Amino acid sequence: MTTATHEETLGFQTEVKQLLHLMIHSLYSNREIFLRELISNAADACDKLRYQALDNDAIYEGDSELRIEIEHDAEAGTVTVRDNGIGMSRDEVIENLGTIARSGTAEFLKQLSGEQQKDARLIGQFGVGFYSGFIVADDITVRTRKAGADPGEGVEWHSRGEGEFTVADLEREVHGTEIVLHLKEDAREFADDFRLQSLVRKYSDHIEVPVRMPKVEKARDEEGNEIEGSETTTWETVNEATALWVRPKSELTDEEYKAFYKHVAHDFSDPLTWSHNKVEGKLEYISLLYVPGRAPFDLYERDGARGVKLYVQRVFIMDDAEQFLPLYLRFIKGVLDTRDLSLNVSRELLQQDPQVEKIKSALTKRALDMLKKLAKDGEAYQTFWNTFGSVLKEGPAEDHANREKIAGLLRFSTTHTDSATQDQSLADYVSRMKDGQEKIYYIVADGFNAAKSSPHLEIFRKKGIEVLLLHDRIDEWLMSHLTEFEGKSFVDVAKGDLDLGEIEDEDEKKAQEETAKAKQDLVKRVKEALGDEVQEVKVTHRLTDSPACVVLPEHEMGYQMRRIMEAAGQPLPEVKPILELNPEHALVARLESVEGDGFGDLARILLDQAIIAEGGHLDDPAAYVRRLNALLSA
Repeated sequence: MTTATHEETLGFQTEVKQLLHLMIHSLYSNREIFLRELISNAADACDKLRYQALDNDAIYEGDSELRIEIEHDAEAGTVTVRDNGIGMSRDEVIENLGTIARSGTAEFLKQLSGEQQKDARLIGQFGVGFYSGFIVADDITVRTRKAGADPGEGVEWHSRGEGEFTVADLEREVHGTEIVLHLKEDAREFADDFRLQSLVRKYSDHIEVPVRMPKVEKARDEEGNEIEGSETTTWETVNEATALWVRPKSELTDEEYKAFYKHVAHDFSDPLTWSHNKVEGKLEYISLLYVPGRAPFDLYERDGARGVKLYVQRVFIMDDAEQFLPLYLRFIKGVLDTRDLSLNVSRELLQQDPQVEKIKSALTKRALDMLKKLAKDGEAYQTFWNTFGSVLKEGPAEDHANREKIAGLLRFSTTHTDSATQDQSLADYVSRMKDGQEKIYYIVADGFNAAKSSPHLEIFRKKGIEVLLLHDRIDEWLMSHLTEFEGKSFVDVAKGDLDLGEIEDEDEKKAQEETAKAKQDLVKRVKEALGDEVQEVKVTHRLTDSPACVVLPEHEMGYQMRRIMEAAGQPLPEVKPILELNPEHALVARLESVEGDGFGDLARILLDQAIIAEGGHLDDPAAYVRRLNALLSA
């Protein structure tokens, strides 16, 4: 072997050091996935070479038969995985093997607890690719050369996984990458022909690139006895080596679908569901879409890696083709193979191609139908909703055409269950609506308890009318775009005048009008006392236990959204609330009998209490405390 030159020793990125330490010292419960990860990376390298060769087939260097080879040496305790794919330059080796080139690493490390089994499971779920080799090896050597580069531009990378690695120049005749794993003593089981073959068939049977292993055969004499010294080695393809998505659905097992998902998503856990479809006609494509069982660490980074693997006539084009699914479905993983795009397509060209929009529309409907089907399994759908629900809530604002479909998939907390678990659909709500009820009522608050205990719910609880309890940060923005469901309009119970329609009988409405007339003088006095602190004061029938509440005008931005916007540094014009008084409450009756300065103080206490109950903030909390103390000590 040619001696390596220009050797330098470098340190791993801090996060990688922590990760390697955990891998090497954790009791990893599923060590065999290292081979799946290395084969998956090798297959990606072959796909990338095939794609680049569309413009310049000279980079094949006369070797266009792409393949992955696995060898082992039981005596030396090594396993070698090599490919003739794109390979890496020196800079790429340092970048790719010295850092984890994936967002969310820091967040991932925060979740590590020091509990070996739990941490080991997390490591597997993170999908750390190449680094998984250190689960079974205490010494790894990588030799590689970028396709199309000179033989003298080969690179050798070496590490014992202890915080440092060396990189050296290497004379290498062939392009591609070779990874040599020096197995730990307790992992020598993997230096076995049968063990390696069974792992390839278990995890990588669907890989389109042939995975080959050497097969030693001996010649036999006329009597059938093996002739010593007559060994010949041939390469045997171990995997199916046919793109899984082009095979008929009837031939595929659930286990094959799950194994392919783990390859595509670099995930350790099984998907919740999948949808495999072949479309022919004006558009011709095959799609295989998956709903993951767990969220990636960069789920809430809207600019993070997302999208499907794109193939054109089975030629790999790109990993994260985000143009084929809307942003609110960024958790969907899978493969799209189409005939309707050119082989030299780029991300920029995808944005201009009219066919892309048609495929995107069709895939979006397919994904929503897949979720609708999943929703029939209550437990599985609840798992999905708990994981991805807040992302799906972005849908009504982004996808007007499918707003009704998305609305049917949403889940909420409601007063029907009074549980923080969001497990009630809008269809469930509509099925339980009172006779004469024409609207879907909801309330938005900063947290579940604030929503559940809001004074605005008092009349609804008294009459047995269900209210949606919205307590996610995105909820008010969602409701500004979700205007109706099955012909029923949505009404925020904390905004505008309360109209229960036919649920209230004529006698109740007449009694309310008479009460309002009787309290006109009180309303006028309170408005004069509070001045421009309130927009209006009125008598309400929406309260049964509380003395007062504040209401915003119907089309005004709610308190929750205002706080989010202000926290983001967005200046907003001040909004004056409407103060509504409960004429039946003892405090309001007391207010009516108070004269002089005490009236203004008590009116302000009622206003401040109502703002606090709504989750708002007082401009002068000390003044509120002072007035309250004076009232209590009187």
